[in-house]
Amino acid sequence: MSSLFQAPEWSYDSNIYEVNLRQYTREGTYEAFAASLPRLRSMGVEILWFMPITPISEEKRLGTLGSYYACADYTSSNPEFGTVDDFRNLVKVAHELGFKILIDWVANHTGWGHRWTYEHPDFYRRDQHGNFYDANGWEDVIDLNYDNPDLRKAMIAAMKFWIVECDVDGFRCDMAMLVPLDFWMQARTELDETKKLFWLAECEETGYHSVFDASYTWRFLHRMEAYWRKETNIAGLEEDLRFYQEHFPSDGFHAFFTSNHDENSHSGSEYERMGDAAKPFAVLCCTWNGLPLIYSGQELPNRKRLKFFDKDYIEWTGHNELHDFYRVLLELRKKNKALRAGDPSVLTNRLATSADDRVFAFLRSCEGQQLCVLLNLSADHVSCNLEDAALRGIFKNSFTNEPFDADRTRTLDLAPWSFLVFEK
Repeated sequence: MSSLFQAPEWSYDSNIYEVNLRQYTREGTYEAFAASLPRLRSMGVEILWFMPITPISEEKRLGTLGSYYACADYTSSNPEFGTVDDFRNLVKVAHELGFKILIDWVANHTGWGHRWTYEHPDFYRRDQHGNFYDANGWEDVIDLNYDNPDLRKAMIAAMKFWIVECDVDGFRCDMAMLVPLDFWMQARTELDETKKLFWLAECEETGYHSVFDASYTWRFLHRMEAYWRKETNIAGLEEDLRFYQEHFPSDGFHAFFTSNHDENSHSGSEYERMGDAAKPFAVLCCTWNGLPLIYSGQELPNRKRLKFFDKDYIEWTGHNELHDFYRVLLELRKKNKALRAGDPSVLTNRLATSADDRVFAFLRSCEGQQLCVLLNLSADHVSCNLEDAALRGIFKNSFTNEPFDADRTRTLDLAPWSFLVFEK
């Protein structure tokens, strides 16, 4: 099974940066965020995914400001952030700097105060007593009814609004698997006629790749967390990575991440969940077969849980310790074809070493270019012998630019929780 659509060419060697607009600055506005665009571009960020920018329902609102995901109107801007004109201007400036823009689309449900509840109550599902409800038990939202063809038309028209009015480049679709696949097929077929878009599904179901360009890797995220808790081993990590290769289309993209808004707010920062493994796992997410997804503040790095329903801005210090770390990895994706996502011509193989119980090593190859990655996923100093005959030739260390002759040097010393990335 493969997608009936092809991802935009610009997406294959790209990356995604999730923008939590409310918490990004003290002001929490489009205008205030715009000041960060040059810095993010210099870091190598290309695709900006904005969490929902629509107004939040006041009815049954959680916390003081409510959830972004409890929409009150699909074709307006949250006044907390600014106006539609303000967002349009932000997109224009971002495009001029070379960014692509995704907006978060919440199609499964709305807030209780959405204008459709009184304008089109037939757009919603009802329980046995005739009341609006949410099947997942979420207090502040209610489910839409995709058996109604008029709802489908209205939803597609709302999505088209942001393409026509603000020139967005795609959608990150919230809990995509809760919405019928045939609706997404209908929406993409129609909307791609207006503009060729990039579609990211927050789901991990193979069938949704018939429509979506990319999906999530929750399974692997939880395996990385389990590794830090010593509940699994490197063989367990490899098992999950093989799962994506064997059970999903070869041309499908996978978004790999160590954090996002859900994980940070509800489970903790990557340092709470992965400890010293957070950084080598970030390298893995940026160099394995997929698209890296980076969350607001990870370049700082932000080590606190950001409140979800209230103002709790990121405490920027003016010095982002991991700016260059991410810059090297993101720029590497642009110049080395072996890092293209969803490209069946790219070969990805585990490399054999003398320390396979602690070192995860792999080689990616495409059209004469190669990338070799070694991750010491242990608290030990490891002297690692490279025993795999597939690793040959002269490479360059991506972080230091020093040469590495794989034919002459077969032993490498790795500090605890460290990594080496070699390109050719």
